[in-house]
Amino acid sequence: MKVKYFAWVRERVGKAEETIEPPAEVRTVGDLIGWLSARGEAYAYAFEKPKVIRAAIDQAHVKPDAAIAGAREIAFFPPMTGG
Repeated sequence: MKVKYFAWVRERVGKAEETIEPPAEVRTVGDLIGWLSARGEAYAYAFEKPKVIRAAIDQAHVKPDAAIAGAREIAFFPPMTGG
């Protein structure tokens, strides 16, 4: 699956996107955040506060307990403010 990173998440990870194959036990967005965090210091820094990270699966906003099975693209980004 393709993973995209936006704003300061991208800056901390050091890349805009990548293609990954998480292990079978990674079933939800929350699991994926945990797995990514364990991939190295940059990922750990990017996801150090997982409760503030927002996610979208195939361009639809989802909660951390959303299943990732069948996802083509998962995007991670910080909370947005608007006006």
